[in-house]
Amino acid sequence: MSAPEKPVFSADDFLAWEMQQPDKHEYLAGEVFAVAGASDADVTISGNVFAALRAHLRGGPCRAFIADMKLRIDAAQAFFYPDVFVTCSAADAQSPLFKREALLVVEVLSPSTAAYDLGQKFAQYRHMATLQEYVLIDSERVAVDVFRRNAEGRWVLYPYTEGEMATLDSVGLSLPVAAIYEEVVFSQGAQAEAEQQAASTR
Repeated sequence: MSAPEKPVFSADDFLAWEMQQPDKHEYLAGEVFAVAGASDADVTISGNVFAALRAHLRGGPCRAFIADMKLRIDAAQAFFYPDVFVTCSAADAQSPLFKREALLVVEVLSPSTAAYDLGQKFAQYRHMATLQEYVLIDSERVAVDVFRRNAEGRWVLYPYTEGEMATLDSVGLSLPVAAIYEEVVFSQGAQAEAEQQAASTR
């Protein structure tokens, strides 16, 4: 996420303004942020997850969305563009410009967004009473972190890596990690780091 762009907007002003913009922007407590473009790996991972979710949810009340649909978090005064999310809400089905009641949110991490997605952004997503799982997928190495809200309302981390099945309880889907990373080509630096890490675990 880049530096905030002025002026400061109300939520309604932001919605009206952004509809006129050629690029996507996110909104947090009155400030507007340009959304940076994604890498090949980011887009491929998002597409793989979306395709798996769409096929799994077909014919039911839940829908998966990718990249260009806004998620509104009223308690945080925020609008975000998750890489992928799922909502089963009847109210969301009637809302064409944004959704409010996601139960699963997936963000693909890049070096520039990893700290923000895990820190401040996750803090804002936790304001959503409907959210059951928050998934962070690394685009530089094979690593899938599923944060799941337990019965006490605490968030518990379930990490998955190469050769494992990532379980998404919120939608009843077990997805091979290999399928998440299908056709992903890591950057040369990331590939070398992944190979070194794999060698150290042998």
